[in-house]
Amino acid sequence: MELSLPLDYAGDPRQAADDVAALEAAGLDAVWVAEAYGFDSPTIMGYLAARTERLKIGAGILNVYSRTPALIAQTAAGLDAVSGGRALIGLGASGPQVVEGWHGRAYDKPIGRTREAIELTRRILRRETIDHHGITDMPRPGGLGKPLKILARPVRAEVPLYVASLGPANVRMTAEVADGWLPTLYIPEKAREVWGTPLAEGAARRDPALGPLQTVAGGLLAIGEDASALRDLARPRIALYVGGMGAPGKNFYNDLAVAYGYEKEARLIQELYLAGKKREAEAAVPDEFCELISLCGPASYVRERVEAFRDSGVTMLNVTPVGPEPAKLIETVKSWL
Repeated sequence: MELSLPLDYAGDPRQAADDVAALEAAGLDAVWVAEAYGFDSPTIMGYLAARTERLKIGAGILNVYSRTPALIAQTAAGLDAVSGGRALIGLGASGPQVVEGWHGRAYDKPIGRTREAIELTRRILRRETIDHHGITDMPRPGGLGKPLKILARPVRAEVPLYVASLGPANVRMTAEVADGWLPTLYIPEKAREVWGTPLAEGAARRDPALGPLQTVAGGLLAIGEDASALRDLARPRIALYVGGMGAPGKNFYNDLAVAYGYEKEARLIQELYLAGKKREAEAAVPDEFCELISLCGPASYVRERVEAFRDSGVTMLNVTPVGPEPAKLIETVKSWL
């Protein structure tokens, strides 16, 4: 199992790059750069590529609405070139709040768009001449365009493509065609119950040449006798996603909380959050939810949590170190892997 870190898209990216470089020396294997409606991730990824030597650098994630499939492929090729073959490209449909509210695009055909982006990115990286007609037409019918292939020669013909997905149909597609999976709010003890069937169905249709599906998941990391109290730091994020990322009936994270068995709590969190009562929404997050998505507590307990994630199929543990010595935390967990 590899060890990675999600890089916050807020704050000072230069300071964040300094921190990541130090964690690379401590044994960190990869970093994932979020985007949402903050800084764009490819710019930060390029800067990280210049500041690091060994670390894999992932987009976590690029949405498939604000960029065409061709631009996604160009971005993958460019990042792979400047990093010397260390790029990982996370893709996803994001959600209506970002796609429609920030990018002004209609949130339609999310699974089809993601599948098409994967197919076309791979074809472009192989330097195929693209004549494709689907959700995106390349070239557009009736215009002056003609089928083209990428001018540059990519460092790798196959840059790993990961997908952030939660719903059964999207997870099924991910297991079928993606190189890796980026679930969020991941509870290892409940993963098989929620996603076991779609993962198995997708895997049954998977091209063996792709190899096994890689899974990236984790949470807050803190080690110490009193570190269990730090699990409460997960509350704002859980409340934001379960309560505020979407409208009633159109919130994928709320649906996930329901699937985990927190139906009553998920409804209450959303009602409070959408009413502007964020503190109350955070307080309504079940203690168990905070505990199971985190790795916080005495060393022996955290090691058990690491094994729980591994046993559930996680191949890259994605942690957020909490405390004054993040490099030491990374070194400790890396020694267990």
